[in-house]
Amino acid sequence: MHRMKELPLVDGELVLRCAENKDLKELYELIYSDDVPEWKQWDAPYYPLKHESYESFEQGMLKRMNVDPSDSKPVSIRIIESDKQIVGTISYYIEDESSMWLEMGIVIYRSAQRGRGIGTRSLVMWSSHLFEHLPLVRVGLTTWSGNERMMRAAVKAGLQVEGRMRKCRIVRGEWEQKLSSNASRNVNN
Repeated sequence: MHRMKELPLVDGELVLRCAENKDLKELYELIYSDDVPEWKQWDAPYYPLKHESYESFEQGMLKRMNVDPSDSKPVSIRIIESDKQIVGTISYYIEDESSMWLEMGIVIYRSAQRGRGIGTRSLVMWSSHLFEHLPLVRVGLTTWSGNERMMRAAVKAGLQVEGRMRKCRIVRGEWEQKLSSNASRNVNN
């Protein structure tokens, strides 16, 4: 029994779509082609990138792509495509199943594509999709204070900054803040 393929989310030239087998080599190259990739300066630089073999990467992605057909949750990761070029990924994970506390994340791997509104538009489409398909009250997004573009994109996408924790992360020898933001469904509270 196969699960129906989810439809892409489209906003002009910007598409959030399910990953396909044919995407995996390109995605692997975007993530792992450099020992210290430029995108990693912004995406949780306090955690070292753990290089993995293509085979291990492929197995992990296939597991995320081929979810249980009886599971009603949306696929947890999408490719971000702009003008038919893979530029990043957007994803979610469930922090607490009992309250459906969900966190989302986004990475734009191609530096030339940053600063063009792709992150903001992707966050709007993705959070709307998650609220539409899951019984959520909130969707969170967490980053660090040095990732100013991510926080600007989150605020432009309608998320509200809800927390700043001082001296939580060390990046390039400096203390940084952990920043949390969220989008909430319109409910009481």
